[in-house]
Amino acid sequence: MLTLASKLKRDDGLKGSRTSATASDSTRRVSVRDRLLVKELEANLPCTCKVHFPDPNKLHCFQLTVSPDEGYYQGGKFQFETEVPDAYNMVPPKVRCLTRIWHPNITETGEICLSLLREHSIDGTGWAPTRTLKDVVWGLNSLFTDLLNFDDPLNIEAAEHHLRDKEDFRNKVEDYIKRYAR
Repeated sequence: MLTLASKLKRDDGLKGSRTSATASDSTRRVSVRDRLLVKELEANLPCTCKVHFPDPNKLHCFQLTVSPDEGYYQGGKFQFETEVPDAYNMVPPKVRCLTRIWHPNITETGEICLSLLREHSIDGTGWAPTRTLKDVVWGLNSLFTDLLNFDDPLNIEAAEHHLRDKEDFRNKVEDYIKRYAR
């Protein structure tokens, strides 16, 4: 698995030992933008979150794994795909849940209801240029604990299920974890 620190160290080593500029060296370069994004990401991640970079040449596209250690979703591993657009920090990153989940704020197709990911929000809690990737990671992590919201759901069926029968809701969440989130 590629970690950000090892990727950056390897690239710095290549710069120092470069004897000729070949095409393969140029594909290994990490843009300044990607370096800054990585630095932003590495700062104070929750212990329940891990970042993975599927393509070492595109560090602005990464996956986040959230492994909640409490609540309904404890024991599951939930994958999120994040793409940081060129217009970042003026617009929020695009985030999608890759793991099928039974959650009031995440649809089974991966759409996420998290106010800070909204470009425009009425209540002022949406994206602002002062927000960072760290805020996004902490927000996604909190969707499994204190930001779990049954009163303003995206997945109405899951929220109504919870209101109707909390124990059956818990059983369905556990079933989804066993089937999709291990």
